[in-house]
Amino acid sequence: MNKLTTVLCLAAVSKQAKSTIFSLTLIGSIAVSSCRSLSPSNFKDDRRLNINYLLVNDVYEIAPLAGGTVGGMARVATLKKEYLNSNPNTFLVMAGDFLSPSIYNSLQYEGKRIRGKQMIAAMNESGMDFAIFGNHEFDIPEADLLDRINESDFRWIASNTFHKTDTIIVPFVKKTSSGELEFPKTVIQSVKDADGTVAKIGFIGLTLPFNKAGYVSYSDPLTTAVKLYGQLKDSCDAVIAITHQLMEDDILLAQKLPGLAMILGGHEHDMRFQKVGKVLIVKAHANAKSAYAMKLNLNTRRRKLKVKPELKMIDATVTADPATAAVVEKWTRIADQNYASLGFDPKKIVVKSGEPLEGRESLLRKQPTNMSRIVVKGMEYASPSADLAILNAGSIRIDDILPMPVTEYDILRALPFGGGITEVDMNGRLLIETLSAGLKNTGNGGYLHYSETLVYDQATDSWTLKGAPLMPEKTYRVALPDFLLTGGEANMDFLKSDNPDIAKSYPYASDPSDPRSDIRLAVVRYLYGRND
Repeated sequence: MNKLTTVLCLAAVSKQAKSTIFSLTLIGSIAVSSCRSLSPSNFKDDRRLNINYLLVNDVYEIAPLAGGTVGGMARVATLKKEYLNSNPNTFLVMAGDFLSPSIYNSLQYEGKRIRGKQMIAAMNESGMDFAIFGNHEFDIPEADLLDRINESDFRWIASNTFHKTDTIIVPFVKKTSSGELEFPKTVIQSVKDADGTVAKIGFIGLTLPFNKAGYVSYSDPLTTAVKLYGQLKDSCDAVIAITHQLMEDDILLAQKLPGLAMILGGHEHDMRFQKVGKVLIVKAHANAKSAYAMKLNLNTRRRKLKVKPELKMIDATVTADPATAAVVEKWTRIADQNYASLGFDPKKIVVKSGEPLEGRESLLRKQPTNMSRIVVKGMEYASPSADLAILNAGSIRIDDILPMPVTEYDILRALPFGGGITEVDMNGRLLIETLSAGLKNTGNGGYLHYSETLVYDQATDSWTLKGAPLMPEKTYRVALPDFLLTGGEANMDFLKSDNPDIAKSYPYASDPSDPRSDIRLAVVRYLYGRND
């Protein structure tokens, strides 16, 4: 009995306090009966229940983009609250890729690299409920990932992704005040509405086995999903797959498991919607430019379900949640202080108009784009004495399309690792070996972009520079990112500063005003020079 009905009952009894014992007893009985009829627990259970799942995916920015007009975790928080107002059974889902790549990963706070700390804080405040790993979560060092996990307030699901140590493979673990919580392979969520209808929703969380970081191990996503779905389907009213994988893999998953309620996906950045049989596959725009609102309608008596999708654009029409906005403002202020110390003005426009810059990895890692050409041009600007410039595709980590206008901040986040530009004299033999390795790396971060004066002829498997064939014994002055000289790039362990085919390494540009000191500075300076 709630407080209101208790007061009604007492009032009813008190009003008849001067009546006879018989009348008092009769009135008391009526009052109690009336109180019970008002109780929500006695509403008729219609065995129908509605649940809202709000999906965001591939979110690398906590603040709005495009001059504040789109995205922003504070707007995501508002969207959830709006849906909660109409249905308390509303849950916010992140389908992977949120800790990296991010410009924040190269910045510092309180003496430590930030590495996703800002995103966890914003997700916690926004009311995130469920998250899975994306492939980019494993870009950051193991210790930092474990710290971010421990800072999170939401539930993680990891069906096919595990923590690999020196000796064993185990589930990832979140440390809490009450102990350690292993990441479950599946989650069963119990949901109840106002009239007492109860439903159980099963979840599977799948990540494509793309990032081969030494501390992570994967089981096959499809095989794992089939096995876990078999364990869930008879004990749940609906099973949802949250995935971070290619669309074709999601389609295969829907074909293999036609009984899934829906697939809430990530990895592609340009919004996807497809229906395979009765299974809806949805992916929102990257960086919270949109969210997919999925209304799940369950009839538990007939064991039937319906799913109604709605793409919600997150733009200036959505107000910012004040509490989440305060978290975003804190971290934006910290970032701006970092940028200023590096000599950047994040709000300053470097390109006012033109075609959007193509920075998606699916293209950058197999062919030149207008964004890669700009970065290479920036390297050439910074190193005018070099014969050519070479860039590994993995240096560009925005994995998105940059609309106009483009700011210094956009360049920073496109090249979050920064790093200097080194010039070396190498003979043609080593140059050809390096370029050939870049061709072998098509599809990964070791794919190479280079000056437009360098041309590859696939028919003859030969290279020309400014119209002349590359000569094995000739010396060429090459500008390239510092990282490429570490031997750490795929299939390029031979490319180190002590390689005997490198005749000379030019002094490192230590002056922060020298554009060779930071590849991002080189690009910004080039763009300003182009505008003059």
